[in-house]
Amino acid sequence: MTRTNAREIVVHLIYAIHATGEPADEALVSRFADGYYETLGEENDVYAGRPNQKQMTYITETVRGIQSHQEELDGYISRYAIGWHVERISRLARAILQLAMYEALYVDDVPTGVAISEAVELARKYETEDVVSFVNGILGSFAREVAQ
Repeated sequence: MTRTNAREIVVHLIYAIHATGEPADEALVSRFADGYYETLGEENDVYAGRPNQKQMTYITETVRGIQSHQEELDGYISRYAIGWHVERISRLARAILQLAMYEALYVDDVPTGVAISEAVELARKYETEDVVSFVNGILGSFAREVAQ
């Protein structure tokens, strides 16, 4: 499993947290429970193999970090998504934006450009081209002003 795959799993977890309101630790336990994780592999190739310890640490710390910094990250999204309320942005696009912003601000070994590039690719995988442009625009503004 690559860091790219781990990012995708983080986005899925953040999406689920937004949908259910469950705490990060509960989402992590339920998603990685024996039996359940294996069924996810039937639905999405990103779950074909279990994360190694390093990837699991990244996933756990990132999901917890995004949840604990959610208000701050949503503030950035609101600031750069001119004319949009955070609640109107799809849960998946919001999760992608939060991941990229969190990595740019709090993950030392991820350059801002990499965080944005990976986020745009995730958006491209799951969203329409309009949403991809929206995500790219917000993250571009964020990077120019905040994550220098």
